[in-house]
Amino acid sequence: MSGTGTLPVAGRRRVRWELRRLMEAERGPLLRMVLLGGTAAAVGLVSPYLVGRIVDLLEEGTATVAAVDGLALAAVGSALATLLLNRYARLSAFRFGERALARLREEFVDRVLALPTRVVERSGTGDLTTRVTADVATAGATLRTAVPDIVPSALRILFLLAAVFWLSPPMGAAVLLGVPPAWLAVRWYLRRSRNAYLAEGTATSASVEGVTETVRGGRTVEAFALGARRVERADLDAVEVYRARRRTLYLRSVLYPVTDLAFALPAVVVLLVGGLLYLDGRADLGVVVTCCLYMLRVQDGAGWIMVWIELLQRSGASFARVFGVGSAAAAPPPPGPVPVDDRIEVRDVHYAYVDGRDVLRGITLTVRPGERWAVVGPSGAGKTTLGRLLAGVDTPRSGRVLVGGVPVADLGPRELRERIVLVSQEHHVFAGTLRENLAIAAEEAGDDVLAAALEAVDAGWAAGLPLGLDTPLGPGGVALDPARAQQVALARVVLADPRTVVLDEATSLLDPTTARQAERSLAAVLAGRTVIAIAHRLHTAHDADRIAVVEDGGITESGSHDDLVDAGGPYSALWRSWHGDRAG
Repeated sequence: MSGTGTLPVAGRRRVRWELRRLMEAERGPLLRMVLLGGTAAAVGLVSPYLVGRIVDLLEEGTATVAAVDGLALAAVGSALATLLLNRYARLSAFRFGERALARLREEFVDRVLALPTRVVERSGTGDLTTRVTADVATAGATLRTAVPDIVPSALRILFLLAAVFWLSPPMGAAVLLGVPPAWLAVRWYLRRSRNAYLAEGTATSASVEGVTETVRGGRTVEAFALGARRVERADLDAVEVYRARRRTLYLRSVLYPVTDLAFALPAVVVLLVGGLLYLDGRADLGVVVTCCLYMLRVQDGAGWIMVWIELLQRSGASFARVFGVGSAAAAPPPPGPVPVDDRIEVRDVHYAYVDGRDVLRGITLTVRPGERWAVVGPSGAGKTTLGRLLAGVDTPRSGRVLVGGVPVADLGPRELRERIVLVSQEHHVFAGTLRENLAIAAEEAGDDVLAAALEAVDAGWAAGLPLGLDTPLGPGGVALDPARAQQVALARVVLADPRTVVLDEATSLLDPTTARQAERSLAAVLAGRTVIAIAHRLHTAHDADRIAVVEDGGITESGSHDDLVDAGGPYSALWRSWHGDRAG
């Protein structure tokens, strides 16, 4: 289902800090890029200047073939040197960009994997998917292409403008005529573009979320004839995306024409002022030609910078969304008290997915170390939610869930995994070998240990795989059906060796006979550990030490199987319905 919110967006200060950190991590390539770019910009001033000198010699009538050829060869040499320096400057820039992008992607993956499950579920898959794809791609384009172009171009413009002022201060002053309109246009754009691009990203996320929901719930959509409603939702999302993109397009349609005019104006004015100065005898013709050539280069470089400024602003919103994921990651809790034992206590817990609509109300129970509990009840009663709270996946709205006297929510990830593991109906087989899929839970486990874990969950089929534990699974390898994939997930639990296991209908995809065998095998393997099984097959409850019946968000009764059957309450009714008229 769709999330109730979106992931955080980093503020400007956080984005600047993160980018500065990325730059400092790649300081070497960045410094080489600046030094080479600055040298290339300085050397690039020579060719136009030499052309101006040739013009002066011709105008004075003192030009000789040798002199002109010498200046021409020097100009060609300067151009070649500039070409080589620019080449190596861009190479350093690309190295910086690729290394910074690789670092950004690695850190982003780490931050995504550190997100609490409840945060991902509440934000929805559309927002995270858009950040993983579109936002990372935009940020990558900036690091890979914009930085290599902007830095050399900016250095070249600074050197060119300084050269114009040095050759002729009046013509240099004329250059300043283009600054006010360009500055006003850029300032107007920057004030509006960040929010506009953030809105575009949010609209895109909502659109992707809607499509993902429809595809993921395709059977439900078809079964309940919801096609027209989902199409209407997609149309509304598309309209929002259109409006958001039209807004950013409007901003660009104002920025580009104004800045193009602002950059063309100085070149025209320099030509006019230079002509007047020449006619007045206050400037040589060669100086005028040189300054005009410089201004043409300034105009070309400034035009590209404006293109990249637009990308930078768009990527600024993407960087904010990418770095914002880190704000939602679970911060490591400060060192706190260590649980004294594995006793689990739930004290007057209330929980709501939506404010004001509790799905659990006043839940109180105590699970002693080594006990086997079963949680039963009708669908939608809150059993799975209770399991998530016990495993620390979610935190209660009020009340407390404790293990060994310490709130489960206060445990660090490693401590929590050693204490409690949740095995849900959802499972995943990663692209890789069977060995790699199992080693997720125990990296140092040998083949014998891995084989024993598979045997414990009755996954005898693994021995018949073509390459045994080294058989590739997933795309390009052996495709496991849901039942076998679930057995792999259960084998991971055996390897993880937790002290408490919460099984949320973990064998629901196995056929009844295989499920019964797997549960017996798991019972033997997990002997001595605390097991809380959320069951929809009541034979699981029959084998438990204690049973909790959850109805309408609360525990209506608890006790042993025999006591609850004799009590004639909700569990007795469930049991009789499961076994016909037999009391069990």
